[in-house]
Amino acid sequence: MIRSKWTDRKFTFDFPEGWMNNILERLRGTPIRLNTMTFKMSEAAAEVKPENRWSIKENIGHLSDLEDLHEARIDDFLAGLSDLRPADMTNARTHGANHNARTIQELLAEFAQKRVQFISRLEKLDDQTLLRKAMHPRLKVLMRPVDVAFFTAEHDDHHLADMRQVILQFPDIGSAR
Repeated sequence: MIRSKWTDRKFTFDFPEGWMNNILERLRGTPIRLNTMTFKMSEAAAEVKPENRWSIKENIGHLSDLEDLHEARIDDFLAGLSDLRPADMTNARTHGANHNARTIQELLAEFAQKRVQFISRLEKLDDQTLLRKAMHPRLKVLMRPVDVAFFTAEHDDHHLADMRQVILQFPDIGSAR
């Protein structure tokens, strides 16, 4: 089955704000899932670029790169803006970062630290801020902080699935450490 492109996905955000704690658990789990996925992986294996797509290191680096956007969107809610800031859909930061030159452990540690910060900021939002809505620039839908958290968790899963496809395509990758 051909996977849907991330940019082709549509979202409806109709669940209650009270789901925030459940979604935060998904967000907390991403660093753990990344650690588990890469536990026995060699540095060279994590740099394999199947069909010139991102390597596992580049996927991890990309998730880390986007944490700054997620946090900036919290700032947008706190400021009461009507529109959330847009993502760079060219992914220039990830393409220019040379994540393959870093170790898996460096990438995982950086992502985990940034994710803790993002979750901490979400947890500190007051009820008034949690009820605010702002327009997502690409999706053209109103989002609340809980929706940004859910969207982030879905994006995490999209990249975890990309990484899993690399491991399945090259079975030796997961056992080469």
